[in-house]
Amino acid sequence: MSNKVKINFGGEEMEATPVDINQTNEYWNQYLLDDGTVVKIKLVATKVLRVDSKYDNEGNPLYVIQSTNITAVNSPDNLKRKA
Repeated sequence: MSNKVKINFGGEEMEATPVDINQTNEYWNQYLLDDGTVVKIKLVATKVLRVDSKYDNEGNPLYVIQSTNITAVNSPDNLKRKA
């Protein structure tokens, strides 16, 4: 992908370059709650944009990443609503 897009970055309109995602490893983070529930969540990147002419303190280009969170809940039977 190489079509430039305009984005709002830090209150300023800037150009950015879409960058294809070629490989992913998306892992679940799992949290065991005090009530015995296991909450699982993972972040899934859906689009990556490299901000033109912007760099961090180490000289790396800045990226804007659009993502969504996927969640799953597994609660003990005593917490579930009775059907």
